[in-house]
Amino acid sequence: MTAEPHPIRVVFVEDDEDVRAGSAQALELAGFAVQGFESVEAARPFVAAGMPAVVVSDVRLPGTSGVEWQAELRRLDAELPVVLITGHGDIAMAVQAMREGAYDFIEKPCSSEQLAAVVRRAADKRQLALEVASLKRQLESWPGIQAALLGRSAAMQRVRALVRTLAAAPADVVLYGETGTGKDLVARCLHEHSARRQAHFVPVNCAGLPESLVDSEIFGHEAGAFTGATRRRIGKFEYAHGGTLFLDEIEGMPLTVQAKLLRALQDRSIERLGSNQPVPVDCRVIAASKEDLRLASEQGRFRSDLYYRLGVAFIALPPLRERREDIPLLFEHFVLQAARRYELPAALVTSEILTVLMAHTWPGNVRELRNVADRYVLGLMGEEQARLLGESAPASSLPEQLEQIERVLVSEGLRRAHGDVGATALGLGIAKQTLYDKLKRLRLDAATYRAGE
Repeated sequence: MTAEPHPIRVVFVEDDEDVRAGSAQALELAGFAVQGFESVEAARPFVAAGMPAVVVSDVRLPGTSGVEWQAELRRLDAELPVVLITGHGDIAMAVQAMREGAYDFIEKPCSSEQLAAVVRRAADKRQLALEVASLKRQLESWPGIQAALLGRSAAMQRVRALVRTLAAAPADVVLYGETGTGKDLVARCLHEHSARRQAHFVPVNCAGLPESLVDSEIFGHEAGAFTGATRRRIGKFEYAHGGTLFLDEIEGMPLTVQAKLLRALQDRSIERLGSNQPVPVDCRVIAASKEDLRLASEQGRFRSDLYYRLGVAFIALPPLRERREDIPLLFEHFVLQAARRYELPAALVTSEILTVLMAHTWPGNVRELRNVADRYVLGLMGEEQARLLGESAPASSLPEQLEQIERVLVSEGLRRAHGDVGATALGLGIAKQTLYDKLKRLRLDAATYRAGE
């Protein structure tokens, strides 16, 4: 999504009133908004770092000179273009000012065309600088996605790439994933890295509401719409105006409410219960489901027209058992979080514990792993370890299980050694060449851990 251009204005400082008025008129005819001032002292309060502006100033002024102000502005915002207007005797001074950061200088007298041309170039430079700064801020937000959606596995890298792509897009999104895979977290990431992040993120658990209340919760109602409706209620859809509506477990939404949701998505407006007045609503809809909505629609349990209306973009979240190499990183992260929450020391995560964690099937996915980390910090891992071993019954063969465990232990060794192969081999107690062979067989790249992904 391309940001709208910043309207560049001109701050013009000239103590000669006639020259100031004539120059301002010439610049206004060239399409610029101009603020004229008779001195630096008068103009100073109207200039700030990062503002979309160009400063044009005479060199010789009562009080602070144009050259002195240029040095001051350089410290305030090094990329703010300053154009100096000089008399014949001040050219050497202006050239020195350019060496010290001024954008350009114009010698008096100058034509309107010359003044407008120099200011236009300065404005284009400022426009570019502001767009670059905006892009840099946008790129700096991506580590937030990486920090929220942890994992080095290829599956999680794909998820993060999709979130980056779709966050800036206005399209509705459907998230698929088992319970505990982080659908709510992904939905929040999509919202927080979108242009709608300043507005509300409104989650609704469609399966957790009584059928009699779903319609009212989502679309709202007017006073007197039904027994007990003593006053108007704004529904979740309307409350999400300008932001994001997150419909979790949408497969549990009653078919009657699905029909109303379809109409709301088509018209981008809703009607509260008890009202015939449409209310325009501009919000992005993110739906999440534990099951395939297309299959549910074919079986008559979900409206096919609603499925195709929602089904613009899809993100499938992998279960934890399919990205076991992420378990050490996730578990250590949750242990640190739990230690802070309970104000207890973070216990060392041993290879023995990792082996137990790797052998478990994790039916509760990341949510279950977080709970285990809490119990680990609370000193309850003895009982927990026995439970995990007792419940673990991987469907994969023994060689496959051993390879998964080996991949996790090698990955964890690389992470702790920041990708240093020699240090990793020493920590694992194996020869360096043996580790190289394992990296090749397990398809692991030490450089990924040095770069921090």
